[in-house]
Amino acid sequence: MKVLAAMSGGVDSAVAAARLRDAGHDVTGVHLALSAKPATMREGARGCCSVEDSRDARRCADVLDIPFYVWDMAARFRDDVVEPFVAEYAAGRTPNPCLRCNEKIKFSAVLERARALGFDAVGTGHYARLSDGVLRRAADPDKDQSYVLGVLRPDQLAGALFPLGGSPKTEVRAEASERGLVVAEKPDSHDICFIPSGDTRGFLAERIDEAPGEMVGPDGEVVGHHRGVHDFTVGQRHGLGIGRPAPDGRPRYVLGLEPVSRTVRVGPAEELDVTALHATDPVWLAEAPTDCVVQVRAHGGLAAATVRVDDDGVEVTLDEPLRGVAPGQAVVFYRPEPGGDVVLGSATIASTSR
Repeated sequence: MKVLAAMSGGVDSAVAAARLRDAGHDVTGVHLALSAKPATMREGARGCCSVEDSRDARRCADVLDIPFYVWDMAARFRDDVVEPFVAEYAAGRTPNPCLRCNEKIKFSAVLERARALGFDAVGTGHYARLSDGVLRRAADPDKDQSYVLGVLRPDQLAGALFPLGGSPKTEVRAEASERGLVVAEKPDSHDICFIPSGDTRGFLAERIDEAPGEMVGPDGEVVGHHRGVHDFTVGQRHGLGIGRPAPDGRPRYVLGLEPVSRTVRVGPAEELDVTALHATDPVWLAEAPTDCVVQVRAHGGLAAATVRVDDDGVEVTLDEPLRGVAPGQAVVFYRPEPGGDVVLGSATIASTSR
Protein backbone atom coordinates (compact mmCIF):
# COMPACT_ATOMS: atom_id res chain seq x y z
CA MET A 1 0.00 0.00 0.00
CA LYS A 2 0.93 3.63 -0.38
CA VAL A 3 1.04 4.93 3.20
CA LEU A 4 1.43 8.40 4.67
CA ALA A 5 3.25 8.14 8.00
CA ALA A 6 2.44 10.98 10.40
CA MET A 7 5.74 11.81 12.10
CA SER A 8 5.50 14.05 15.16
CA GLY A 9 9.23 14.06 15.85
CA GLY A 10 8.92 11.52 18.66
CA VAL A 11 10.14 7.97 19.02
CA ASP A 12 6.76 6.26 18.54
CA SER A 13 5.89 7.78 15.17
CA ALA A 14 9.46 7.27 13.92
CA VAL A 15 9.43 3.54 14.72
CA ALA A 16 5.91 3.24 13.29
CA ALA A 17 7.16 4.71 10.00
CA ALA A 18 10.11 2.30 10.03
CA ARG A 19 7.89 -0.72 10.57
CA LEU A 20 5.52 0.36 7.81
CA ARG A 21 8.47 0.65 5.41
CA ASP A 22 9.83 -2.74 6.49
CA ALA A 23 6.40 -4.28 5.89
CA GLY A 24 6.78 -3.42 2.23
CA HIS A 25 4.60 -0.33 2.05
CA ASP A 26 5.48 2.69 -0.06
CA VAL A 27 5.92 5.14 2.84
CA THR A 28 6.10 8.93 2.83
CA GLY A 29 6.63 10.83 6.07
CA VAL A 30 4.75 13.99 6.94
CA HIS A 31 5.08 16.31 9.92
CA LEU A 32 1.99 18.33 10.82
CA ALA A 33 2.73 21.97 11.62
CA LEU A 34 -0.12 22.68 14.03
CA SER A 35 1.00 26.05 15.40
CA ALA A 36 1.18 29.30 13.48
CA LYS A 37 4.07 30.33 15.76
CA PRO A 38 5.82 27.12 16.87
CA ALA A 39 8.32 27.30 19.71
CA THR A 40 11.91 26.90 18.65
CA MET A 41 12.70 24.29 21.27
CA ARG A 42 10.67 21.72 23.15
CA GLU A 43 10.24 22.15 26.90
CA GLY A 44 11.24 18.64 28.04
CA ALA A 45 8.14 16.45 27.88
CA ARG A 46 5.77 19.35 27.24
CA GLY A 47 4.21 19.90 23.85
CA CYS A 48 5.05 18.21 20.58
CA CYS A 49 4.87 20.89 17.91
CA SER A 50 8.16 22.78 18.13
CA VAL A 51 10.63 23.51 15.34
CA GLU A 52 12.91 21.00 17.07
CA ASP A 53 10.24 18.31 16.66
CA SER A 54 9.94 19.05 12.95
CA ARG A 55 13.70 18.73 12.53
CA ASP A 56 13.78 15.48 14.50
CA ALA A 57 11.06 14.05 12.24
CA ARG A 58 13.07 15.03 9.15
CA ARG A 59 16.24 13.43 10.56
CA CYS A 60 14.38 10.18 11.19
CA ALA A 61 12.93 10.22 7.66
CA ASP A 62 16.46 10.68 6.29
CA VAL A 63 17.70 7.66 8.27
CA LEU A 64 14.76 5.61 6.98
CA ASP A 65 15.37 6.91 3.44
CA ILE A 66 11.74 7.90 2.87
CA PRO A 67 10.35 11.10 1.34
CA PHE A 68 9.38 13.72 3.90
CA TYR A 69 7.14 16.79 3.89
CA VAL A 70 5.77 19.31 6.34
CA TRP A 71 2.06 20.11 6.04
CA ASP A 72 0.74 23.36 7.46
CA MET A 73 -2.41 22.40 9.37
CA ALA A 74 -2.33 25.31 11.80
CA ALA A 75 -5.55 26.99 10.64
CA ARG A 76 -7.52 23.74 10.62
CA PHE A 77 -6.11 22.79 14.03
CA ARG A 78 -7.08 26.18 15.46
CA ASP A 79 -10.62 25.96 14.08
CA ASP A 80 -11.31 22.31 14.90
CA VAL A 81 -9.36 21.73 18.12
CA VAL A 82 -8.15 24.89 19.90
CA GLU A 83 -11.22 27.11 19.54
CA PRO A 84 -13.66 24.31 20.53
CA PHE A 85 -11.39 23.54 23.50
CA VAL A 86 -11.72 27.15 24.71
CA ALA A 87 -15.48 27.21 24.04
CA GLU A 88 -16.02 24.01 26.01
CA TYR A 89 -14.23 25.39 29.07
CA ALA A 90 -16.25 28.62 28.81
CA ALA A 91 -19.38 26.46 28.87
CA GLY A 92 -18.28 24.66 32.04
CA ARG A 93 -17.22 21.44 30.34
CA THR A 94 -13.86 19.60 30.25
CA PRO A 95 -12.83 18.54 26.74
CA ASN A 96 -10.07 16.16 25.71
CA PRO A 97 -8.24 17.85 22.81
CA CYS A 98 -6.32 14.67 21.88
CA LEU A 99 -9.57 12.94 20.95
CA ARG A 100 -10.65 15.87 18.81
CA CYS A 101 -7.25 16.06 17.12
CA ASN A 102 -7.50 12.40 16.14
CA GLU A 103 -11.09 12.83 14.97
CA LYS A 104 -10.80 16.18 13.17
CA ILE A 105 -7.16 16.42 12.11
CA LYS A 106 -5.21 13.16 11.82
CA PHE A 107 -8.07 10.97 10.60
CA SER A 108 -10.18 13.59 8.89
CA ALA A 109 -8.22 16.48 7.40
CA VAL A 110 -4.98 14.53 6.95
CA LEU A 111 -6.68 11.34 5.79
CA GLU A 112 -8.82 13.26 3.31
CA ARG A 113 -5.77 15.00 1.84
CA ALA A 114 -3.80 11.75 1.81
CA ARG A 115 -6.53 9.94 -0.13
CA ALA A 116 -6.80 12.84 -2.57
CA LEU A 117 -3.06 12.48 -3.22
CA GLY A 118 -3.38 8.77 -3.89
CA PHE A 119 -2.42 7.33 -0.50
CA ASP A 120 -4.29 4.29 0.78
CA ALA A 121 -3.85 4.87 4.52
CA VAL A 122 -2.38 7.03 7.27
CA GLY A 123 -0.05 5.34 9.77
CA THR A 124 0.63 6.72 13.25
CA GLY A 125 2.53 5.80 16.40
CA HIS A 126 -0.61 5.27 18.49
CA TYR A 127 -0.63 2.29 20.83
CA ALA A 128 -3.73 0.38 19.74
CA ARG A 129 -4.45 -2.71 17.68
CA LEU A 130 -6.57 -2.71 14.54
CA SER A 131 -7.60 -5.75 12.54
CA ASP A 132 -10.40 -6.04 9.97
CA GLY A 133 -11.96 -2.85 11.26
CA VAL A 134 -11.93 -4.01 14.89
CA LEU A 135 -10.18 -1.58 17.23
CA ARG A 136 -8.61 -3.14 20.33
CA ARG A 137 -6.55 -2.06 23.29
CA ALA A 138 -2.78 -2.15 22.90
CA ALA A 139 -0.77 -5.07 24.21
CA ASP A 140 0.99 -2.68 26.61
CA PRO A 141 -1.76 -1.57 29.04
CA ASP A 142 0.35 1.30 30.36
CA LYS A 143 0.58 2.85 26.88
CA ASP A 144 -2.85 1.93 25.52
CA GLN A 145 -4.39 4.77 23.49
CA SER A 146 -7.57 3.08 22.29
CA TYR A 147 -9.55 5.56 24.42
CA VAL A 148 -8.40 8.58 22.41
CA LEU A 149 -9.10 6.67 19.18
CA GLY A 150 -12.57 5.55 20.25
CA VAL A 151 -14.14 8.61 18.61
CA LEU A 152 -13.14 7.47 15.10
CA ARG A 153 -15.79 6.31 12.64
CA PRO A 154 -15.52 3.00 10.77
CA ASP A 155 -14.58 4.77 7.53
CA GLN A 156 -11.75 6.58 9.33
CA LEU A 157 -10.43 3.37 10.87
CA ALA A 158 -10.52 1.81 7.41
CA GLY A 159 -7.77 4.24 6.43
CA ALA A 160 -5.65 3.87 9.59
CA LEU A 161 -2.62 1.77 10.49
CA PHE A 162 -1.20 1.37 14.03
CA PRO A 163 1.97 -0.72 13.78
CA LEU A 164 2.98 -0.31 17.46
CA GLY A 165 -0.14 -1.83 19.01
CA GLY A 166 1.42 -5.18 19.80
CA SER A 167 4.63 -3.88 21.37
CA PRO A 168 5.68 -2.60 24.80
CA LYS A 169 7.25 0.85 24.90
CA THR A 170 10.61 -0.55 26.04
CA GLU A 171 10.78 -2.60 22.84
CA VAL A 172 9.98 0.45 20.72
CA ARG A 173 12.76 2.52 22.30
CA ALA A 174 15.25 -0.33 21.92
CA GLU A 175 14.29 -0.69 18.26
CA ALA A 176 14.73 3.05 17.69
CA SER A 177 18.21 2.83 19.16
CA GLU A 178 19.14 -0.16 17.00
CA ARG A 179 17.95 1.71 13.91
CA GLY A 180 20.08 4.74 14.79
CA LEU A 181 17.11 7.09 15.21
CA VAL A 182 18.09 10.25 17.12
CA VAL A 183 14.80 10.23 19.03
CA ALA A 184 15.39 6.89 20.77
CA GLU A 185 15.73 8.51 24.21
CA LYS A 186 13.57 11.58 23.57
CA PRO A 187 10.99 12.11 26.38
CA ASP A 188 7.38 11.30 25.63
CA SER A 189 5.04 14.25 25.21
CA HIS A 190 2.65 14.99 28.04
CA ASP A 191 0.21 17.81 28.73
CA ILE A 192 -1.67 19.58 25.93
CA CYS A 193 0.48 20.09 22.84
CA PHE A 194 -0.72 23.64 22.20
CA ILE A 195 -0.10 24.65 25.83
CA PRO A 196 3.59 23.69 26.17
CA SER A 197 3.91 25.70 29.41
CA GLY A 198 1.37 23.39 31.06
CA ASP A 199 -0.51 26.46 32.34
CA THR A 200 -4.03 25.71 31.10
CA ARG A 201 -5.57 28.29 33.41
CA GLY A 202 -3.29 31.02 32.06
CA PHE A 203 -3.97 29.95 28.46
CA LEU A 204 -7.72 30.19 29.00
CA ALA A 205 -7.46 33.50 30.88
CA GLU A 206 -5.99 35.08 27.73
CA ARG A 207 -8.99 33.93 25.68
CA ILE A 208 -12.03 34.01 27.99
CA ASP A 209 -13.27 37.15 29.72
CA GLU A 210 -13.58 37.05 33.50
CA ALA A 211 -17.08 36.21 34.74
CA PRO A 212 -16.87 36.36 38.56
CA GLY A 213 -19.20 34.22 40.62
CA GLU A 214 -19.69 32.34 43.85
CA MET A 215 -18.32 29.07 45.18
CA VAL A 216 -21.09 27.26 47.01
CA GLY A 217 -20.90 24.35 49.46
CA PRO A 218 -23.33 21.39 49.71
CA ASP A 219 -25.57 23.30 52.12
CA GLY A 220 -25.83 26.33 49.85
CA GLU A 221 -23.39 28.43 51.86
CA VAL A 222 -21.18 30.76 49.85
CA VAL A 223 -17.64 29.72 50.76
CA GLY A 224 -15.66 31.78 48.25
CA HIS A 225 -15.59 33.63 44.97
CA HIS A 226 -13.95 33.00 41.61
CA ARG A 227 -13.05 34.75 38.35
CA GLY A 228 -14.86 32.37 36.03
CA VAL A 229 -16.02 28.76 35.81
CA HIS A 230 -13.42 28.17 33.07
CA ASP A 231 -10.77 28.13 35.82
CA PHE A 232 -12.09 24.81 37.13
CA THR A 233 -12.94 21.24 36.23
CA VAL A 234 -14.98 18.64 38.06
CA GLY A 235 -12.82 16.73 40.54
CA GLN A 236 -10.32 19.56 41.00
CA ARG A 237 -8.93 19.94 44.52
CA HIS A 238 -6.01 22.35 44.31
CA GLY A 239 -6.14 25.99 43.34
CA LEU A 240 -9.70 26.63 44.52
CA GLY A 241 -8.67 29.76 46.40
CA ILE A 242 -11.22 29.34 49.15
CA GLY A 243 -8.76 30.20 51.90
CA ARG A 244 -10.33 28.23 54.74
CA PRO A 245 -11.04 24.53 55.32
CA ALA A 246 -14.47 22.94 55.47
CA PRO A 247 -16.04 22.83 58.96
CA ASP A 248 -15.13 19.13 59.26
CA GLY A 249 -11.56 19.79 58.13
CA ARG A 250 -11.82 17.66 55.01
CA PRO A 251 -10.58 18.97 51.67
CA ARG A 252 -13.03 20.43 49.18
CA TYR A 253 -13.36 19.39 45.54
CA VAL A 254 -15.17 20.88 42.57
CA LEU A 255 -18.46 19.00 42.27
CA GLY A 256 -20.10 20.91 39.44
CA LEU A 257 -19.95 24.00 37.24
CA GLU A 258 -22.94 26.18 36.37
CA PRO A 259 -21.82 28.79 33.81
CA VAL A 260 -25.23 30.49 33.49
CA SER A 261 -25.42 31.33 37.20
CA ARG A 262 -21.59 31.53 37.38
CA THR A 263 -21.62 29.07 40.27
CA VAL A 264 -18.91 26.59 41.20
CA ARG A 265 -20.25 23.88 43.52
CA VAL A 266 -17.72 22.40 45.94
CA GLY A 267 -17.85 19.67 48.56
CA PRO A 268 -16.29 16.47 49.94
CA ALA A 269 -14.71 13.77 47.78
CA GLU A 270 -17.56 11.27 48.17
CA GLU A 271 -19.92 13.74 46.48
CA LEU A 272 -17.90 13.21 43.28
CA ASP A 273 -19.16 9.63 42.93
CA VAL A 274 -21.56 9.15 40.02
CA THR A 275 -23.55 6.09 39.03
CA ALA A 276 -25.18 7.25 35.79
CA LEU A 277 -24.15 9.20 32.70
CA HIS A 278 -26.08 10.79 29.89
CA ALA A 279 -24.00 11.03 26.71
CA THR A 280 -24.66 12.46 23.26
CA ASP A 281 -23.34 12.19 19.69
CA PRO A 282 -22.53 8.48 19.83
CA VAL A 283 -20.26 6.83 17.28
CA TRP A 284 -20.64 3.06 17.00
CA LEU A 285 -18.06 0.64 15.59
CA ALA A 286 -20.39 -2.29 16.25
CA GLU A 287 -24.00 -2.77 17.30
CA ALA A 288 -24.76 -0.61 20.34
CA PRO A 289 -24.19 -2.77 23.42
CA THR A 290 -26.51 -3.50 26.31
CA ASP A 291 -23.77 -4.62 28.68
CA CYS A 292 -20.24 -3.28 28.39
CA VAL A 293 -17.23 -1.80 30.16
CA VAL A 294 -16.92 1.97 29.96
CA GLN A 295 -13.86 4.18 30.26
CA VAL A 296 -14.20 7.91 30.99
CA ARG A 297 -10.56 9.03 31.06
CA ALA A 298 -7.48 8.32 28.95
CA HIS A 299 -6.00 6.36 31.87
CA GLY A 300 -8.30 4.75 34.42
CA GLY A 301 -11.95 5.51 35.07
CA LEU A 302 -13.21 2.00 34.21
CA ALA A 303 -16.50 0.40 35.24
CA ALA A 304 -18.92 -2.26 34.06
CA ALA A 305 -22.17 -0.72 32.87
CA THR A 306 -25.48 -1.20 31.14
CA VAL A 307 -26.42 0.98 28.19
CA ARG A 308 -29.70 2.20 26.73
CA VAL A 309 -29.74 4.11 23.45
CA ASP A 310 -32.62 6.38 22.47
CA ASP A 311 -33.24 9.45 20.34
CA ASP A 312 -31.73 11.71 23.02
CA GLY A 313 -28.42 9.87 23.19
CA VAL A 314 -27.03 7.17 25.45
CA GLU A 315 -28.02 6.45 29.05
CA VAL A 316 -25.27 4.66 30.95
CA THR A 317 -25.87 3.01 34.33
CA LEU A 318 -22.68 2.07 36.14
CA ASP A 319 -22.36 -1.12 38.17
CA GLU A 320 -20.09 0.74 40.60
CA PRO A 321 -19.51 4.47 41.12
CA LEU A 322 -16.87 6.40 39.23
CA ARG A 323 -15.39 9.52 40.77
CA GLY A 324 -14.85 12.92 39.21
CA VAL A 325 -16.51 12.39 35.83
CA ALA A 326 -16.78 15.71 33.99
CA PRO A 327 -19.22 16.71 31.26
CA GLY A 328 -17.34 17.21 28.01
CA GLN A 329 -15.22 14.10 28.46
CA ALA A 330 -15.71 11.10 26.22
CA VAL A 331 -17.12 7.80 27.39
CA VAL A 332 -15.71 4.90 25.38
CA PHE A 333 -17.49 1.56 25.34
CA TYR A 334 -15.62 -1.76 25.38
CA ARG A 335 -16.88 -5.31 24.92
CA PRO A 336 -17.04 -6.88 28.40
CA GLU A 337 -15.88 -10.38 27.43
CA PRO A 338 -13.64 -11.99 26.45
CA GLY A 339 -10.71 -9.79 27.35
CA GLY A 340 -12.59 -6.52 27.43
CA ASP A 341 -10.29 -4.98 24.83
CA VAL A 342 -12.58 -4.43 21.82
CA VAL A 343 -13.81 -0.86 21.31
CA LEU A 344 -17.53 -0.74 20.54
CA GLY A 345 -17.97 3.01 20.24
CA SER A 346 -17.96 6.31 22.07
CA ALA A 347 -20.08 9.30 23.03
CA THR A 348 -19.63 12.68 24.70
CA ILE A 349 -20.70 12.98 28.36
CA ALA A 350 -23.39 15.64 28.72
CA SER A 351 -24.37 15.15 32.37
CA THR A 352 -23.89 12.83 35.35
CA SER A 353 -26.00 11.80 38.31
CA ARG A 354 -25.90 9.71 41.48
